[in-house]
Amino acid sequence: MIRILKPEQIGGLLARRGARQAEAEATVRPILEAVRKRGDRALLEYARRFDGLDRRSVRVPEAELQAAAHRLSPAFRKAVKTAAANIRGYARRQMPRAWMAQTAPGLRLGQVVRPLDTIAAYIPGGRYPLPSTVLMTVVPAQVAGVPDICVASPKAVLEVFGTAALLGVQSVFQMGGAQAIAAFAYGTRTVPRADRIVGPGNIYVAAAKKLLAGEVGIDFIAGPTEILIIAADGDPRHLAADMLAQAEHDADASAVLLTTSKRLAGAVAQEVERQLESLSTAGVAAKAIVRNSAIVVVRSLEEAVEISNRVAPEHLNIPDQTLLTRVRHAGSVFVGPFSPEAAGDYASGPNHVLPTSGVARQRGGLAVTDFVKVISVQQLSRQALGRLAPAVTTLARAEGLEAHARSVEVRIHGR
Repeated sequence: MIRILKPEQIGGLLARRGARQAEAEATVRPILEAVRKRGDRALLEYARRFDGLDRRSVRVPEAELQAAAHRLSPAFRKAVKTAAANIRGYARRQMPRAWMAQTAPGLRLGQVVRPLDTIAAYIPGGRYPLPSTVLMTVVPAQVAGVPDICVASPKAVLEVFGTAALLGVQSVFQMGGAQAIAAFAYGTRTVPRADRIVGPGNIYVAAAKKLLAGEVGIDFIAGPTEILIIAADGDPRHLAADMLAQAEHDADASAVLLTTSKRLAGAVAQEVERQLESLSTAGVAAKAIVRNSAIVVVRSLEEAVEISNRVAPEHLNIPDQTLLTRVRHAGSVFVGPFSPEAAGDYASGPNHVLPTSGVARQRGGLAVTDFVKVISVQQLSRQALGRLAPAVTTLARAEGLEAHARSVEVRIHGR
């Protein structure tokens, strides 16, 4: 049975569920070093041991990708087309623009936008296949104009390989875990070195990304998935279904409902139990509900939003738009009774690769901006440089950088 708590009882629940991060890092360090030193040989050894690879290379042949695409059902292909169109449209709206402007006489400033050369999308191969993550990681990179897009997944899953083929991705690798992250970070004869690795993964993937951040760009280090729902009223069936949709991901997942109504709290708790009885994923979902989830009866919706801002949840569902101005920290916000998280997971357009464990205090979800560089541009005339010279030379000499000052003066005064 899901717990019903008071606000003062949620401290322990909202404390970050500490993953065995130190243990995971110790486990993956020798794997990273082996791939760095021995490249493909080490990568193949790990792929065969952990991922069941039975081919001579981790690279998936183009013919196998196309065969997977042809085996997809018409309904699945249509779903991919619909989701891809919405994700692409949203990413285009996110795309930063290039501009140049004269901001003062003789002073032109601006920016150019350039895609990264190579990105790697990691697609987990755990309990459930995740073709939706192929869409969420590949399509924004395509909108950004990345020329070399790679996909890695530890299992030969029809839907994953087929979706990659439908999107036109040719560089697909059957490899997973820390060894896949290391291969993209260092590069091997078979696997290109990536500028950035994106996508979710288990604790070992997260540990590898953490250890290799700096060697390679990453999106963020993800922990167990989570949802926080705020409701004063509503249909208990909808709210329970949303909580279970999150809980079925993983036994470490978290689903929390904050409500001002004791009546609604009891009704949702009963509905969670009722829906679990017929849920095919109840074995996982029930564990997440008991271990990490709760219904909290709060004094007001304002208190609920403040609790939410302290948590900085991955997914936040609010009853209507009036609360949106109070939301400071969340990975993605779902507004109203007909905006379930599942819509965002698959097809509405915003990205489902989102920060967890409070990282939403620092950034939002994966976006087209993760795949581009915004490069500043400046062009000064002699007169414009002359007007700035006193400020530049004064500041340069205050920092003890005489050559900086002289590099301006030699252009203005000829000495």
